[in-house]
Amino acid sequence: MTKTIDYYLTVISPWAYLGSQRLAEIAQKHRAEVRVIPINLGAVFPRTGGLPLPKRAPERQAYRLVELKRWSGHLGIPLILEPSNARVPDLTAACMVIAAGEGGGRPLELAQAFGRAIWEQNRNIAEVGTCEAIATETGHHAFDLLAKALDPAVRQRYAEQTEATIARGVFGAPTYVYKDEMFWGQDRLEFLDRALAG
Repeated sequence: MTKTIDYYLTVISPWAYLGSQRLAEIAQKHRAEVRVIPINLGAVFPRTGGLPLPKRAPERQAYRLVELKRWSGHLGIPLILEPSNARVPDLTAACMVIAAGEGGGRPLELAQAFGRAIWEQNRNIAEVGTCEAIATETGHHAFDLLAKALDPAVRQRYAEQTEATIARGVFGAPTYVYKDEMFWGQDRLEFLDRALAG
């Protein structure tokens, strides 16, 4: 039986970006399928006790930068600490990831590419042209993928996924769920690895 990891993320999360390659490697190691589930944290946070970054205390915001730098160095993954495009709307990109998953594409690879575009290249994924370019760079047919992402039905599924995420008890991203066991944060990937081995 195929092992399945439910991967809840926002494509603009630096933590998802930092963990995405290790997740792919862990999944390959255990021959597990990764079900990529983009969610709207703006809807999740108010109902689960979270705060968007601008509303967090200055001390927490400052320590976040320390941790991002620390993890970037530890993992050897390039990261711009404060890219100007870090908090742009990501609806189109998220829906392109959903469309890739539903249309036989490579949603995990596409989500990784969106993260890399922000945190390594400081590209603006709120721009349709940038999203199309990233889709092309990952081997997807950009025009078709964008058309599907703009379909109201796909946007409705994004909203429904977010609601289902809250109902499942997920409160942050990235979150990985295997056999109903939740692992929140890329720093818990070692525990996911162990669970898959068990």
